[in-house]
Amino acid sequence: VQLQASGGGLVQAGGSLRLSCVASGRTLRGYNMAWFRQAPGKEREFVAVIRWSSGHTYYADSVKGRFSISRDNAKNTMYLAMNSLESEDTAVYQCSAKPDRGLPTIRDGNSYDYWGQGTQVTVSS
Repeated sequence: VQLQASGGGLVQAGGSLRLSCVASGRTLRGYNMAWFRQAPGKEREFVAVIRWSSGHTYYADSVKGRFSISRDNAKNTMYLAMNSLESEDTAVYQCSAKPDRGLPTIRDGNSYDYWGQGTQVTVSS
């Protein structure tokens, strides 16, 4: 699976951005697709995930209610709509994928097999 992320940029606090991640190489049925982020000097953290087959979604507490993850089956594309952005959301965002191995590891970045390049999101206060 090859992943290509895009959509990052510079936005003022309170603003919005939408990230996209296009997957190629295989169908995503039976896969989890997730977003992770890493800020300078911090560890990578889970942001959101979608179970491709069911459409079920899960979020980090820090973004719940502000971010929304979705998918377009026809385009093999995942999206992350980010609203009410805060300076703490500044990070490099990466999309990732893995076969669905159940809920226990769904937020664990170390369990993901495929990664796209990062896209920088900078929120100015």
